[in-house]
Amino acid sequence: MHPSRAGALFLLAALLSPALPRADDRADRIHKADEAIALFKKTDPSLARFFHTSVAWAVFPSVAKGAFGIGGAGGHGVLFEGGKAVGTTSLAQVTIGLALGGQSYAEIIFFETAAPLSDFKGGNFAFAAQASAIAAAAGVAANAKYEQGVAVFTHAIGGLMYEASVGGQKFDYEPFGKGKK
Repeated sequence: MHPSRAGALFLLAALLSPALPRADDRADRIHKADEAIALFKKTDPSLARFFHTSVAWAVFPSVAKGAFGIGGAGGHGVLFEGGKAVGTTSLAQVTIGLALGGQSYAEIIFFETAAPLSDFKGGNFAFAAQASAIAAAAGVAANAKYEQGVAVFTHAIGGLMYEASVGGQKFDYEPFGKGKK
């Protein structure tokens, strides 16, 4: 196997491997999620309407993404229901196609109703990686709409990536104080 392809596969495995939760992670994850929410709201104040109309939202403060043909991304976050943090969540993404580089971004998924939220909590929620994600910018949320009960916003943090690939995101959820579902 070509060394650069082996490196990409190693990166993919590292991004997608689940981290073991620690007791002190809860407060840290909530704090980082709150900071990400503040960043999104500062970038686009019109995003506030989604916080008022959604039954819940999942916040991923930092998603790391890398690719060399085969790509992967991963991140951990917090699920909020009715404005209250209720559990941790993780995101895994795999892509195949023309892709090169690395980047990090923050992501928020808003759930309009209980049905997509239930799918998310049950581990039955996934979607195409680039499908319907809206890059946060001033005023962009004013005209954004829910699609199939969800609205997804991303905010670039850093890095550079060229990508023309297909793939999908899959999510896991664990309520606070409970074992893995």
